[in-house]
Amino acid sequence: MNKPYFIGITGGSGSGKTTFIRELRRKFPSESLCILSQDDYYRPRDEQQADPRGIRNFDLPESIDIRRLERDVNRLAEGETITKKEYTFNNPEKEPGILVFHPAPIIVLEGLFVFYIESIFKRLDLKIFIHAKENLKVIRRIKRDQVERNYPLEDVLYRYQHHVLPAYEKHIFPFMEKSDIIINNNDSFDAGLRVLEGYIFHKLNLIKSAKKPVESREVVK
Repeated sequence: MNKPYFIGITGGSGSGKTTFIRELRRKFPSESLCILSQDDYYRPRDEQQADPRGIRNFDLPESIDIRRLERDVNRLAEGETITKKEYTFNNPEKEPGILVFHPAPIIVLEGLFVFYIESIFKRLDLKIFIHAKENLKVIRRIKRDQVERNYPLEDVLYRYQHHVLPAYEKHIFPFMEKSDIIINNNDSFDAGLRVLEGYIFHKLNLIKSAKKPVESREVVK
């Protein structure tokens, strides 16, 4: 079995990773591209660390079940299919689904801490960092957390100042200089998406070519 090609995508909260991944997924069939999100590996709420005010901090590497993530990445690399329950970000109105991930020649690992987790970082063949201005990330975070996760505005702003920013500065931003590609998403990530789309198509063609049978002997006339 050929080793899959691993692509890592990270960036701060509100940088546009989720939207970027959604658009990337639309470009390729599931048998060619598998996308695994760190978001689906959050530990249960009662296992999350609380800050001095007693508010759970979901912006720490420890908030992720790293061992389970590592295990599933290893299984995908070995050609296994994995299933797991969807994480709903504590939204009681959303019924969690069952997610199925099939092995593919290209595997994308996405999330805040996929570069920070050493075992994951070492696996990555291509590292992509999505960057955006801080004020834009705050606005996007407010819109997302109020609409999708039912968080009150005061809670969103508190978490951004005391959880999100410290985590970004300590665990995420230092890896920007170690990335192969930096995509600026202040206005649009379309150019970066086109570049990555073209690169993945190129890699898939190379993989297909490598699988073609080679004639073991040469006939000389």
